[in-house]
This record gives sequence, C-alpha cells and structure tokens, in this order.
Amino acid sequence: MSIKTTIEDIANPIAESMNFELVDIEYVKEGKDKFLRIYIDKYEGSIGVEDCKEFSKALNLKIEEIDPIKEAYYLEVSSPGIDRALKKDSDFERFKGRDVDVKLYKALDKRKEFQGELLGLFDDLIKINEEGNILEFDKKDIAIVRLAVKF
Repeated sequence: MSIKTTIEDIANPIAESMNFELVDIEYVKEGKDKFLRIYIDKYEGSIGVEDCKEFSKALNLKIEEIDPIKEAYYLEVSSPGIDRALKKDSDFERFKGRDVDVKLYKALDKRKEFQGELLGLFDDLIKINEEGNILEFDKKDIAIVRLAVKF
C-alpha cells in the first residue's frame, strides 16, 4: 500500500469526525526534504488556521501511533485555497455553477486554457459554459480544473 493511500485511510476518519473534507494528500520530495501535505476544507464556510492546527494535532497523534512513514518528513496541513483544484467526481457536483479554469494537456482549436461556468461532470466529460458556448472536455485530456479567481 502506498504512503498516500495509508495516510488517506488514517486522515479520512479524522476529517469526517471534525466535519472537514479531506481534499488532497501529497507526499513529495523537495530538495533534500520530504513533505506530507494534507489539504482540508469545510463543507460549509471556510477552513481557518485553528481548524488546520486542530486537525494536524489529531492526525499527527494517529500517524505516530501507526508509524507508516519510516523516514523524516515535515507535516503540513492547509486549506486548498480559493483556486482549489477539482479532482474528485464529487467536486464537480459540489461546485456546479461556479466559474472554473480548465487547462488541457494539448491545444484544442489552438487553445489550452478555457474559463467558464461549470455545468458538471457527465460520465468522463466535463462541461462548461464559456460565454454562451457549451464546451466539453474529456477528463483524460485535462491537466487541471481549478475554481476561477475573479477580482
């Protein structure tokens, strides 16, 4: 079992007990250091520093008890940010109606970036409304979908 999967199995019940959503887990090497990054959110409202601190303490206790990571690493818990990536199928339902940025691996009609209202996920097709044009993208062609940030 991968470290990411193991940590997900540990973190999910903790997040649920605190009424948080486990958004993503990264276990990466940067320079000589390893980082275990956990992104959490609230279903209603926004996640705060105290929420992250509380979750980090609970998660760290459970990780120390089970000890699934044998090497040194830094644990970081944070929010996914206002431009959070949509990864899970449930994200596409939850954020339906919000504006998103879609970036493709390969250009489509000489473009790799699109922005529009998220209409949802239909099988493996993500649909957006870009200024009155309904666009469909196959999930496998998408590098990332993020909530759009508009000022």
